[in-house]
Amino acid sequence: MLLKKAYAPKHEENRMKQEGDVVAARKLYDSDPPTNLKYLIEQRFSWMNGYIDAENAVGVEIGCGTGVSKDFIRARSYQITDYAKHEWIDVKMVDALNTPFEDESQDFVVSSNMVHHVPYPIRLFDEMHRILKPGGVLLIQEINCSLMMRIVLRLMRHEGYNYDVNVFDPELICTDPQDLWSANVAIPNLLFDDKKKFANHVTNFELERSTFSEFLLFLNSGGVIAKTRYVPLNRPLLRLVQGIDILLSVIAPQVFSLQRQVVLRKNLILSHAAK
Repeated sequence: MLLKKAYAPKHEENRMKQEGDVVAARKLYDSDPPTNLKYLIEQRFSWMNGYIDAENAVGVEIGCGTGVSKDFIRARSYQITDYAKHEWIDVKMVDALNTPFEDESQDFVVSSNMVHHVPYPIRLFDEMHRILKPGGVLLIQEINCSLMMRIVLRLMRHEGYNYDVNVFDPELICTDPQDLWSANVAIPNLLFDDKKKFANHVTNFELERSTFSEFLLFLNSGGVIAKTRYVPLNRPLLRLVQGIDILLSVIAPQVFSLQRQVVLRKNLILSHAAK
């Protein structure tokens, strides 16, 4: 239970630069992205292609942020969405809990570091179940609130966490719905760490994959949106660092791993909200 007491820093306490400034982050990425950052983002999305039929699949990303997933996701049709009006967004002002897409219209949905910002996490699965085709997949890249993540959060004061919430209660607010950057980094752990508990509460999806990744690669990326210092490395060295991260993620994921990958496959049954 080390460092698991609820932690909620204020935005003004943040020690990183450009907190929430997706425009500046996108501009940097478009101009000359650091090799460290581009390698990190590539790893976060490239694994998803193993679950996508590139020639036939139709999919969307919910909460795309800087929208860089388009450089890595391979599909016949792929749109990115967010609750914003930035020029790179295909479908603008999309609420992840109430999307404009038709029932059973998507083969896959991508979610990258978005779930821990959702005020009602359990409702997200109902909406994703609605828009996914039978057998469709929800591909999730998320934070893992490991011991090292909790240490980093307390040092950088970028986001907080709270384990004392019931993420499976559709009426319980887990983040501030009036603040898009409000976060509870413990949400993914509360959802996915206990597979039996998840299966009991989220009967409309099968948890097909739950793996861990990233430690040094994340810490030395310079930050995806909020920025911090880093040591530039070339790709061979980054691959070596990734190898170390993979080993640490196997040995002690809840100590070292700062990210996780989750694949949920749609079940052909009613969601809990529709019962």
